[in-house]
Amino acid sequence: MTFVRACALDEVPVDEALAVTIGDLDVAVARNGDEVFAIQDLCSHAAVALSEGEVANCTIECWLHGSTFDLRTGKPTTFPATEPVATFPVELRDNDVYVDVETTLNGVTPS
Repeated sequence: MTFVRACALDEVPVDEALAVTIGDLDVAVARNGDEVFAIQDLCSHAAVALSEGEVANCTIECWLHGSTFDLRTGKPTTFPATEPVATFPVELRDNDVYVDVETTLNGVTPS
């Protein structure tokens, strides 16, 4: 696994997401309570940034049409989205968030 520093933990407000770019990939680093997740920052339905949506109950909502995605699995939990988005391993080191975008947790290839 190749972990790359994405941001400081303090940059990600609780129950919100932060847009970061790692290499050529846009990633949403999301904080749900005390947990931190990394998910591709691209709705599979409308191709807009998920990082601009709300985070609650371990999901992130697409602001455009209201699709929600499970932060752990990338699977859509509400319509209109039907396809999952890639999720990535996260490590917390001191006060920094590291993400491995070369490995997906759910087998979805980032688009």
